[in-house]
Amino acid sequence: MNTANKITLFRVLLIPVFLIVLYIDFPFHDLAALGIFILACLSDFLDGYIARHHNQVTDFGKFMDPIADKVLVIAAMIIFVSWQRMPAWILVVVIARELGVSALRLIAVDNGRVIAAGWSGKVKTASTMVCICLILALNLPTLDLICNGVILVTTAYSGLEYFIKNWDILSGKK
Repeated sequence: MNTANKITLFRVLLIPVFLIVLYIDFPFHDLAALGIFILACLSDFLDGYIARHHNQVTDFGKFMDPIADKVLVIAAMIIFVSWQRMPAWILVVVIARELGVSALRLIAVDNGRVIAAGWSGKVKTASTMVCICLILALNLPTLDLICNGVILVTTAYSGLEYFIKNWDILSGKK
């Protein structure tokens, strides 16, 4: 197992630790959870960098890296919904976008095409991770509202962009 894949596995293992730390009430548990989340986010960038720049791209990494990212982000958002700091419908939009884009990519592969991550998807991921950090760090209703809006807009925009740019895959036109 190469270094990039080990970092991805480390991120997967951080997810239950992140959740446990959020639920166990001890002094500064919220800051500890924030630190774990930041470490997981940094590991995402690090494993991608290592994989691309040191020729460590593998099928395992292509499969597990996006799953780890999605589970980490969705786990945090489920917590926010349970804390009533995010409306459940925003979480549904995020999950629907992730499932929709994943399904679109599967159909594209079946048609011999690969849909690479677009710029808007990268902006969506980065802004979502920053917003999750802000929500974890600060308990400010106005900030929660702004972050929820940023997450919603970037998620919806990037999802629409994927479908508009790749509509020919679904319509059967080449």
